[in-house]
This record gives sequence, C-alpha cells and structure tokens, in this order.
Amino acid sequence: MDSQAPDSPFPWRIDPVGDRCLLVTLGDHVDGAVNRSVLALAAHLLADPPPGVIDVVPAFTTVALHYLPQAYAGQAGTPHACLAAIVADRLRRGVPDIGAESRLVEVPACYGGAYGPDLDEVAGRCGLSTSEVIELHCASPLTIYTFFFAPGTPFAGGLDARLAVPRRATPRTEVPAGSVAIANGLSMIYQLAMPGGWNLIGRTPWNLFDLRREPPARLRLGDRLRFVPISPAEFDRLYEARP
Repeated sequence: MDSQAPDSPFPWRIDPVGDRCLLVTLGDHVDGAVNRSVLALAAHLLADPPPGVIDVVPAFTTVALHYLPQAYAGQAGTPHACLAAIVADRLRRGVPDIGAESRLVEVPACYGGAYGPDLDEVAGRCGLSTSEVIELHCASPLTIYTFFFAPGTPFAGGLDARLAVPRRATPRTEVPAGSVAIANGLSMIYQLAMPGGWNLIGRTPWNLFDLRREPPARLRLGDRLRFVPISPAEFDRLYEARP
C-alpha cells in the first residue's frame, strides 16, 4: 500500500512482515526529517494504539507494529489489511507530533589512543587533524534516531559531513563497551563489548543500560547528544564511580 501523508514530503508504504507484524516505511534514506516523522508516528500509535497492537518499534525510516491477528476476527479482509487501513487513514489525516521534548544530554568521552584507536585513520581519511575530528564530533548535538544491536545502543544522526567515512573494511571481533564510533554519516555508542565494524574514535565511561535503573536505558529516542571530551584520568574516575 503506497500513498503520502498531506503534511509530509515523504511517500509512505505499508507492508506485512509475517502474519503478526506490519511495517510502515516513511522514507528511503536516513536523515533527520524522515526520522522525526518516524518518531511522531510511533508516539501517536503508542498513545492511541489500533486494536490488537501490542508493540510499536521505530527505527531509522520505519515503524513496526506487532499485533494479535485475532483482534480482527470476523472482519472483512485479512488482519493485515484491516490494520493497514487504520494506519493509512491516520497517515492521510496527518499525525500530530505528540512526542516529549527532546533532551540535551552531555556525554563524556575520552578520544584517541587506546580509547579511540581509529582516530588517526579517520583524521587522515577526512583530511583533518585529530583535534579537528574531535572538535567536529563535539560541535553540534547528534540526535538519537534509533537503538540497535543491543539494548541501550544508540545510533545518532546529524554528524558533520566532513566526518563522512565508511565502515571499516575488516570488522573487529570485539569492540570495548562504551566505544564511540562513526560511519556512514552516523555516530553510535557500543553499549556492550561485541564485534563491530565502525570507526572507533573515543570511549565513554557511561553504562547506557542497567536493569537496576528505572528505566533501564539511560538515553531515549530523540535525545540530542553533545559529546564532551575528557582526559584518561577523568575517564577512570567516572568509570570507577559507576554503580
């Protein structure tokens, strides 16, 4: 099902993903405007969920609706068609931005050396000094578009175009938890130690996901992250002070 919301420049599409999930696609590329539409739709559907919807999952350009097919038993058409019609009607009428105000979160990060082993290579690829890479990464807040890979792992957009680098040709088998990385116009933080192919330029001492906290995730969708450079000594102090 293809159409376009009256207040959106992006054509949207609704597709089934199996028999219990519906995927709404709001754009064909990752950028701030598309993602704002994604977050607005997700907030709207969470605040007023259609029948049978049990979870709403926003991503870079899509919103997934997980639902119970039996909620549409006895209705004309398949459960997917019934739910798709409801969502399409809301999109055509326009989705208000009912999301909470975005927060500005200052994230401490130690750059270069053992904390950011790819900083020198990134600087060389971009034709910049390492100090300029750090300055550009910290200059403007980066907006969290989605969480991916592991709980609490944020992917943020708005990275300065001068820091445009691809993923590494050979991924690492293990990236330290807290590593701050960039690739493909985005920046992320590895919440857990895991394999990864992004360019590591720094590391934060923060633990971004802790089941002892409420909510467990330290960050949330739409947060604007401003990275703040810290020294290795400050990194150690903050790391040791973690609960």
